[in-house]
Amino acid sequence: MIRSILLSVAALSIVGATPALAAPCKDAKGRFVKCPKAAAAKPKHCKLNGKFAKCGTPGAKPVD
Repeated sequence: MIRSILLSVAALSIVGATPALAAPCKDAKGRFVKCPKAAAAKPKHCKLNGKFAKCGTPGAKPVD
């Protein structure tokens, strides 16, 4: 009895989670469209000659 209850709960949780994995991108009319790719993240810190510098400085390299 308990085994069948556990199997049914597991099956329902798998079925319930499936829509969450689908791409959520829709256009204004509600049709599914391809999701836009996220823009590349800009580096937060850059170094020049071993010291932190603005990332726009010539010769500065991004550090993560």
